[in-house]
Amino acid sequence: MADRLLIVGGTVIDPTQKLEAMRDVLIENGKIADIAAGLAKKSGLVDVQRLDADHAWVTPGLIDMHVHLREPGGESAETIATGTRAAARGGVTTVLAMPNTEPPIDTPALVRFVLAKGRAEGAVNVLTAGAATRGQKGESLTKARLLKEAGASALTDDGRPIMDAGLMRRALEYARDCGLLFIDHCEDERLSQGGCVHEGPAGAAKGLRGIPWASETVMVLRDVALCELTGAPVHIAHISAAQSVDAVRAARKRGLPVSAEATPHHFSLCEDDVEGHDADFKMNPPLRGQADRSAVLEGLADGTISAIATDHAPHSARKKALGLTVAPFGVIGLETSLALALTRLVGKKILTRRQLVERMSAWPARLLGLKTKGSLRRGMDADVTVIDPAASWAVEPPFASKSRNSPFMGLRLKGRARCTIVGGRIVYGL
Repeated sequence: MADRLLIVGGTVIDPTQKLEAMRDVLIENGKIADIAAGLAKKSGLVDVQRLDADHAWVTPGLIDMHVHLREPGGESAETIATGTRAAARGGVTTVLAMPNTEPPIDTPALVRFVLAKGRAEGAVNVLTAGAATRGQKGESLTKARLLKEAGASALTDDGRPIMDAGLMRRALEYARDCGLLFIDHCEDERLSQGGCVHEGPAGAAKGLRGIPWASETVMVLRDVALCELTGAPVHIAHISAAQSVDAVRAARKRGLPVSAEATPHHFSLCEDDVEGHDADFKMNPPLRGQADRSAVLEGLADGTISAIATDHAPHSARKKALGLTVAPFGVIGLETSLALALTRLVGKKILTRRQLVERMSAWPARLLGLKTKGSLRRGMDADVTVIDPAASWAVEPPFASKSRNSPFMGLRLKGRARCTIVGGRIVYGL
């Protein structure tokens, strides 16, 4: 029968079912049809296409809730087609595109454009966030309800903060009333203006202007207060500072609907790892001190930080060659995120493998309200990642992404996606 796939012999890891055991997984017509031991021996499944998952983990498809696909306007660095191929190669089955394109995704027509382009050219599921303010200028709000009706999955001005607290309050109220998650880029531009690295000893030794940890934390504290005032869920993007992690932990203990994400570069690197003036190490927020990195790891371990997201931000080699001071912020991450998490988190016992799947699939699905994703229960979308935890490989070109701006070039990692399945269709691997 067409549209049937049987994944055989893998260790299924599904936090939503508290499952971590050898199981076969049957996919029919783009949905999970069954999950049980010994399915491969059933007589009615003899002619089904089979995928051997021996010595592999079978998990719900990974969800990256923070990527920059650059389309429209930035196609020289990335397109929806190339960015989603990079996602598939990294085991990611769903991406949420940020709206800071050229022009920004601030109208229903542009939301529909990205979603249509994703359906036509995307290798994986493409969602998009809508801009919170017109042109992402932080001056007047977009029509949040119309953006949601057009298909937006979240609201954010990522890439820029909303500096006006009154405007931010209204943005949160609109997001709350529309049922949209607000993804919060926390930065006080008056504190960070002109900085290109963390304000710390490593940057100072190179004579570089720094961005202090307080530029992030003062806005986290402000927006935790606005979350409490409005009752609107707030998701802190790319958290990097120890004091910010502390603020989120305290807010969650008080029962506030505050969540946060960490990037692989922030849990893997710190300011001491920045090589010379190499702009492939330039991102916003910057790589911070060792104590900050430790705090991010602790936040991931204790659940303060709910999600791992890449903040995949491709730029051309020409722009990154301008050096730390002038080059744009951002690094790619879709093709290395899973391997870095396996190597630096599971390999070092910061997270268990079930917790890793929780941070990279179950929780992002829950935060974004994706009711048919993030789980391998019967009837869920057949988005599946098959992981080889023992694969050893080096980060090096060629990449599926159009860009090469990775701070991990040449690094050896352990573990990677063996096969990526979206809607029951194999989009990467065998």
